[in-house]
Amino acid sequence: MAGTEALISPIARALRIERVNGRFHATARGNERRNIYRDDTDRYHFLELLSEMPERFGSRLHAYVLMDNHFHLLIETPEANLSRSMQWLGVSYSMWFNKRHRRVGHLFQGRFKACIVQDDHGWQEVARYVHLNPVRLGRFGLGKLQRKASRAGLVGKPDAQIVSERLRTLRGYRWSSYRGYAGHCTPLGWVCAEPLSKVCGGTRDSARRVAIRQYTEQPVLQGTVECPWKRLVAGLVFGTESFARSIKQGLRIKEREQRQARKLARPPSWAQIVSALEQVRGERWDDFSMRYGDWGRDAALWFGRRQGRLALAVLGELAGKMDYSAVSVAVRRFSQRITRDTRLRRKMEEIERTMSNVRM
Repeated sequence: MAGTEALISPIARALRIERVNGRFHATARGNERRNIYRDDTDRYHFLELLSEMPERFGSRLHAYVLMDNHFHLLIETPEANLSRSMQWLGVSYSMWFNKRHRRVGHLFQGRFKACIVQDDHGWQEVARYVHLNPVRLGRFGLGKLQRKASRAGLVGKPDAQIVSERLRTLRGYRWSSYRGYAGHCTPLGWVCAEPLSKVCGGTRDSARRVAIRQYTEQPVLQGTVECPWKRLVAGLVFGTESFARSIKQGLRIKEREQRQARKLARPPSWAQIVSALEQVRGERWDDFSMRYGDWGRDAALWFGRRQGRLALAVLGELAGKMDYSAVSVAVRRFSQRITRDTRLRRKMEEIERTMSNVRM
């Protein structure tokens, strides 16, 4: 297809130039297909690095899965900084991994790969592909050859035992965001569940969990897991050709205009965070910030670090001469608290929406 071929080179550069509010599927594989995680300590450290990305780069991590020799991420970039954030992730983890395992040399097989996703429907489909990685294996009857045979109608309905094994593995796989989405464990506070949970259906958390499970597990039950990448435009855009052309046009924006576009995603200031808190709570900052047992000040510190990406020392000064180490503890403690407390997590979502309005 001539139109598609004409897009290949420009789009490859577009993904390196970045896109404001772009949604990407990003993946990286171990050098020579070797394992990049040798044990659970490695995996936990990688997740810790992922949890820092929203604070450092303003990224929104929507889904992830860690396999032995590669990983998949669904990542949104309000500030058009995919390359910078992924480079930080790769370098930080490689240095830590090499030091821990007393090795030298490249850990990853070249640069990460990424494709840009056009809309919510595509986001939903790619998320399912990401979450199904732990069972898309030959031993579960879902390897490449088996999936090809299934599409050709050469494979019958899977028996109950293998379906049970697939579901047990999928639901119990600890190194994926699926368990949190499906309600099999407490979701991590740094995984941004919207818009994926809304797209799959339901207005209440319980209904959304059921919808996610039904949507994700249906192919496992039927044994017809599809790979979405065959519909990529130029191998780099998951969407329509018109969307791919718009990406190409984006390359022609001047640097001055790119800087102006990035300003639209500028992190919220401390004043905007406090204003949003005051609006949602119906109280003045001075009335609740020093109140014993109140979560207001910790919430402000959490937003300031996670979205404002303010330094710990700066946050300490703004919050009332707090030591930076105390700020660090408060942010970490609050992050753990909203992971456990559904009601408080909803309150944070309301404050975040209010903050967006304050910034307009």
